[in-house]
Amino acid sequence: MIGRLRRTYGRLRLGTRLALGLGALSLVVFAVVGTALTTYMRDYLSDQLDAQLGLAQVAQSKSIAQQGTLQGKKYYRWYYAVYDVSNGTPVLRKPEEASDLPGDVAGLTALAKAQIVTGTEVLRTEHLAGEGEYRLRACEVEPGVVLVSGAPMDDIDNTVRRLVTVQVIAFGLALLALVVFGRRTLRRGLTPLSDMAHTAHGIASHDLTDPAARLPLRADRKGGGPEVEELRTAFNTMLEHIDASLAVRAEAEQRLRRFVADASHELRTPLMSVRGYADLFQYAAANEPAERDRHLARLRAEAARMGVLLDDLLLLARLDAAEVETPLRCADTDLTELVREAADAFRAGHPGHPLTVGTGTGPLRLCLDPVRIRQVLDNLLTNAAVHTPPGTKVSVTVSAEASGACVRIADAGPGVPDADRERIFDRFYRVDKARSRDRGGSGLGLSVAKALVEAHGGTLGLGREFGMTIFTVRLPA
Repeated sequence: MIGRLRRTYGRLRLGTRLALGLGALSLVVFAVVGTALTTYMRDYLSDQLDAQLGLAQVAQSKSIAQQGTLQGKKYYRWYYAVYDVSNGTPVLRKPEEASDLPGDVAGLTALAKAQIVTGTEVLRTEHLAGEGEYRLRACEVEPGVVLVSGAPMDDIDNTVRRLVTVQVIAFGLALLALVVFGRRTLRRGLTPLSDMAHTAHGIASHDLTDPAARLPLRADRKGGGPEVEELRTAFNTMLEHIDASLAVRAEAEQRLRRFVADASHELRTPLMSVRGYADLFQYAAANEPAERDRHLARLRAEAARMGVLLDDLLLLARLDAAEVETPLRCADTDLTELVREAADAFRAGHPGHPLTVGTGTGPLRLCLDPVRIRQVLDNLLTNAAVHTPPGTKVSVTVSAEASGACVRIADAGPGVPDADRERIFDRFYRVDKARSRDRGGSGLGLSVAKALVEAHGGTLGLGREFGMTIFTVRLPA
């Protein structure tokens, strides 16, 4: 039975359970308050009755002491018994009226004996046969005479019963109103939680970017208070973070698929070339020995190009994985000297592009990997030469900044179209789709350069000023 009640209670809604819990707590509070009030009222009325008995016995004691008889005012249904106790045993005197004594005087006689033993006034509640509960008081009127008075407690009992009845009705109505209106108030206050549950159930079938998948923020106080508003805001923030995370994940998966497809395509071409030249080399070795060396050279060139491509892919993978053993070997290096070396190599390899170098007045020393930064400079300078017509001016300048150093590589070529600027650093991306791989490369040069600069804690950006395409490398101090 208890288990069934527990299961039934567990299936109730939170608002109903809170209302029932509040009702149970209120019931305990009402019981404690009612008990305390009833006890206090009964004690108060009993004290009043004791005081009334005492005042009545004072006047009656004077009458007995002066006139030898019990005279004066008598109350309805009160009993009065006078005992002679000169010999130590209470002897009942004949009453003035028959109604002064109850049918059974054993209770009054017992109280007179108790007074003889204690020697002081005695108060006691006794049940008189056929009469009910009585409050009895015994006192010594004069030496050898004891007066026992009894007052009925019916009025006290009736008053207490009425008080209990009023309390039960009032507390019952208050408890009913508290449960009903408390449940309604709690359900109204818990409405935002229901909204959250409804929204959470609907997430699986809705787009998180849809405004319907958010909880409305309420400016009034009818939405559950500031705590619920904080919970609502946190819930919306969580949904936004989940939405952003899913978007980032989807974008990463799309980029990964595109990367795998591009890498497969880029590797398939040199592999097919290697297979073709290998077949030609085998045929030339048997039929045309004069062509053998030329086919062997082309075979080596394709293998070398494929090796460079694989090296770049391996480097990007290591940078993306953030390995414990970083591929960088940083040392105190003069960036100005690196730029001069890269410029000399560019002039030797691309004599058709005039190069201007600005390195300032003195050395600029930074903690960096000279091999990797030189690779960045070579890639950017080669990119300027490959994607511009012969005779295009190229410039490279080095300058110190408060946060480190800045290298600007500019060319006066046609520039990068606005539609391609966002993807210019993507892997295997080429601005000129018609350019051959022999001239256009594999599309990894700018990706490798950006990854290496970011591995140093710097940034690589693309801009255009005064008709010049500018790649800006910023390295931290």
